[in-house]
Amino acid sequence: MFDETATLTESTPPLGAIVRDDGRCEFRVWAPQVEKVELHIVAPDDRRVEMTTNMRGYHEAVVDTGAGTRYFFIINGRERPDPASRSQPDGVHEASEVVASAFDWHDAEWRGLTLEDYVIYELHVGTFTDDGTFDAIIDHLDDLKDLGVTAVELMPVGQFPGTRNWGYDGVYIGAAQNSYGGPSGLKRLVDACHVRGLAILLDVVYNHLGPEGNYLAEYGPYFTDRYKTPWGDALNFDGPHSDDVRWFFIHNALQWVDEFHIDGLRVDAVHAIVDRTAEPFLQDLTTAVRERGNTLGRRVYTFAESNLNDPRVITPRDQLGFGFDSQWSDDFHHSLRTLLTGETSGYYAGYGQTSDLARTLTSGYLYTGQHSVYRGRKHGLAPKTRDGRQFVVFSQNHDQIGNRMTGDRLAATASLGKVRIAAAAVILAPFIPMLFMGEEYGETAPFQYFTSHADRDLIEAVRRGRHKELERFQWSEEPPDPHDIDTFLRSKLRREPLDDIRALYKELLRLRASTPALCELDLDAVETHADDGQRTLLIKRRNTLLAFNFSDAPRVIALPFDDAVWTATIETGVGVNGNILTMPAESFGLFSASVSSSPSSPIAST
Repeated sequence: MFDETATLTESTPPLGAIVRDDGRCEFRVWAPQVEKVELHIVAPDDRRVEMTTNMRGYHEAVVDTGAGTRYFFIINGRERPDPASRSQPDGVHEASEVVASAFDWHDAEWRGLTLEDYVIYELHVGTFTDDGTFDAIIDHLDDLKDLGVTAVELMPVGQFPGTRNWGYDGVYIGAAQNSYGGPSGLKRLVDACHVRGLAILLDVVYNHLGPEGNYLAEYGPYFTDRYKTPWGDALNFDGPHSDDVRWFFIHNALQWVDEFHIDGLRVDAVHAIVDRTAEPFLQDLTTAVRERGNTLGRRVYTFAESNLNDPRVITPRDQLGFGFDSQWSDDFHHSLRTLLTGETSGYYAGYGQTSDLARTLTSGYLYTGQHSVYRGRKHGLAPKTRDGRQFVVFSQNHDQIGNRMTGDRLAATASLGKVRIAAAAVILAPFIPMLFMGEEYGETAPFQYFTSHADRDLIEAVRRGRHKELERFQWSEEPPDPHDIDTFLRSKLRREPLDDIRALYKELLRLRASTPALCELDLDAVETHADDGQRTLLIKRRNTLLAFNFSDAPRVIALPFDDAVWTATIETGVGVNGNILTMPAESFGLFSASVSSSPSSPIAST
């Protein structure tokens, strides 16, 4: 009998196929509106087992079988894969596979990193290497470590249709993609990261599932038609039976932490989750992950992707927030991108001044209640935190490249000076920096949107959807065909370095890690001075000064500081003479003060 006062993790059983210590296998699936569920084992032998049902709608069976067993559940006369499958070796429509949790781990001493030490490197498994597998990534980990990266973040790896996809069309959220190397390949990658002192994060999608191979609705009320999302019916996080829907996703999160030793979860598009309960699903999720990490003696974090500028996302649970440790900052990206490119269409509308970036640097958000041109209404609320660790910043990521018309990267279209500015702005910001694969050496191959669906109607619907989605931008090109294999192949890294960009990234990351003022992520210790007319920006962090000239003309800047003598920390062509900076077009400079200066009275936070 279930204890109604217990938490989800205390009262709800594990899902899927679990190999027990006695050598038998325990199968469990939630199907509350199905009277009878049969387990059909199709290999190594062929047999059917009728499952018992409890009052909560969980169907269970314990069978003499082990790892490698292939099986379906039979519901309403149809064979369907296990929603909580740990492996789909033959794809989204075929039998699930029993996977044992045992693995020869070498990370017994690994406890994770402190949040302020995170330097994240986002990558897509299928395009990061020619092989496109978990194992192939391992050969590049030493280079990332040498660069100064401390955490690898994988785009979603839950089983999706076919062999090429961004991962956001996944339908088996706990089954590591078969074409990437499956669950054993993922474990080898995690283990290799930890052996090198690298953390590893996983992008998870709990706001929707892909359309092809998605049989969840046949099992139970996982979806609701009370709300709509860009992908169809919303997941049922607040209606009847929603406790068990929540458990399905929380169970998945804990599976990555327990069985795969994942160090953190980047939760996709939390703004697309509709939940009107007093204790939201996202709060339950972050609490469960944090408590499981504490139990295991490891630092495990949750990162939110959110465009809401809602402080509740990163406010602790005991203050009625969702409890995420950190969130992506779209405002930082949009402010920086518009300064570098001049683009102002689509969601870039309302950005473009150096003062926009300055304001974001002192709070994490730009929009904290002002009118948003793009949204046509006021947007956001000032965050309650002064902790820069609670924001992840970037100049590029999979969305901000891949959702451009041709998937063009900054290095392919911008000047070398602007590429260098972007690197410095991200790495030396008082936040957690994130790089997107290849940017560290100036990759110019595009990163485009690609799929490999089997359903012809769905393929055409995706093509139309891409056209419609990109209409909000004033781009004249035609988007690449997502289903064309060449779109995928074009998106693989070429690994052709641009000038000395990698050396610059490595030096900036070294300075970030070794300079006390740059290690400190206290937003109260950040002073900014922006000149929108000159397109210049000064950022003072204790005894360290960062200067930017975003314009295409040289600038002479009189420093508004009279309490220090500034010396260049890195050679960038910027001259300093007393309190006068001479900056070439499209340049940045980093300086240290020979006399410590106090941040007691900010000059301007504009």
